[in-house]
Amino acid sequence: MLIRIACVLTMLGVGAGAQPGYPRHHITFGAGGASPRAGLRAYFTTRPAVAVSYGYRFLRNFQVETGLDTVFGAAGVRDYYESPLGLVRIRDYQFLLPVGGRVILPLGAERVQIFGGGGIAWLRYAELIRQPIEYLRIECPVCGSRSGWANYALSGVAVFMDRGRHFRTGVNVKMYRGHTEGDPLGAAPAMRTRDQWLQIFGEIGLSF
Repeated sequence: MLIRIACVLTMLGVGAGAQPGYPRHHITFGAGGASPRAGLRAYFTTRPAVAVSYGYRFLRNFQVETGLDTVFGAAGVRDYYESPLGLVRIRDYQFLLPVGGRVILPLGAERVQIFGGGGIAWLRYAELIRQPIEYLRIECPVCGSRSGWANYALSGVAVFMDRGRHFRTGVNVKMYRGHTEGDPLGAAPAMRTRDQWLQIFGEIGLSF
């Protein structure tokens, strides 16, 4: 399915014929790890993470973007809830929604890009239950959540794999610094905490 979507978007981008020497739209998928830093290390652990983002390159050297980073089980919650359908598992997830931009240094006829940037992000850590039936949603009255705001900075490199500059791969390093507050979650107390995350992702992307 993703391959079909990529092919359609590529055809649309080529057919538009309005690219000023570089692709304007950038869809990126990333996978790697997220590591809690500073005081957050007392409550959370390093866990796998994935990311998806969309960027619009409005000038040759500038791009605005937004996305969603998801960390799986950093709080170590392994619990169960007695629902009307029986026991269901509770796990924790960390969602980071960044909004910002980047400065791009293109090299080698735009085939290589070195970039750096930053912005703000909304953080939400939540306990969620695994829904046992796809078409029926079970509420979780015992699940806790925390939320807050952060700043982030990023840097990395991307390399286009084709001459048309549609498909690329690369590495992205991102640091979040902010806070959350709310319910206790794993070892995190029911109080405001200073949060830092270091994320390292390998990425693949589509540009058009």
